[in-house]
Amino acid sequence: EEEKWLVPGVKKIIAVASGKGGVGKSTTSVNLALALAQTGLKTALFDADIYGPSVPTMLGYEGVAPVSYDGKTFEPFQYLGIKSMSIGTLIDKDVPLIWRGAKACGAIQQLLTEVNWGGTDVLVIDMPPGTGDIQITLSQKLDFAGAVIVSTPQDIALIDAVKGVNMFKKVNVPILGIVENMSYYICEHCGARADIFGHEGARKTAEKLGETFLGEIPLHIAIRENSDAGTPVVYSMPGSAYANAYLAVARQ
Repeated sequence: EEEKWLVPGVKKIIAVASGKGGVGKSTTSVNLALALAQTGLKTALFDADIYGPSVPTMLGYEGVAPVSYDGKTFEPFQYLGIKSMSIGTLIDKDVPLIWRGAKACGAIQQLLTEVNWGGTDVLVIDMPPGTGDIQITLSQKLDFAGAVIVSTPQDIALIDAVKGVNMFKKVNVPILGIVENMSYYICEHCGARADIFGHEGARKTAEKLGETFLGEIPLHIAIRENSDAGTPVVYSMPGSAYANAYLAVARQ
């Protein structure tokens, strides 16, 4: 049994992962963390997506440097009622990160384990997309309570989502379920529903794999605009259909 990374002050760790990029994993991570906080859990969010860290933008602290009082540990950011930290706070937004796996894992380990998370019930980790070196290392080194897999309804995304599920199973991380993001579109004007990317693909995939289907999140400009503006819908539009969709996933 190899040595695990210790994350002091955290009771449970959940991975939010996807088989491929562009399926809205970070938007799901942020809104899910905010929804978990609304259920009464002390929640934190760690952005481990080294190739496209978007949590600082989504929570509204882009360009703010992390603070350390003792030179050993970082204070987490406290925005929108959750604690958070992002690998993006340490790197220049416009410069591509040309790191090999080992260096990236080292940076993530250092940042994750040297934050004062104290008193956190659940820590959500926004994983990099895919099933590569970093994901495998994190899965082996952290004591994950489980993983949430995000997919869109297209066949190609679902093929990759299945790979994600199977990777976590191989490294003995329980699958908490699958979320179908950008599931359907509701017309602003007439209220008609359009299944732009196909219908219920993730639900059927979850059933086939014997995994829990956690719910569907619509494709809507309010979700995207609020994420980009640093005011995610769960925080800025409580009670809306979009916020409730994430809340339903969090409760499950």
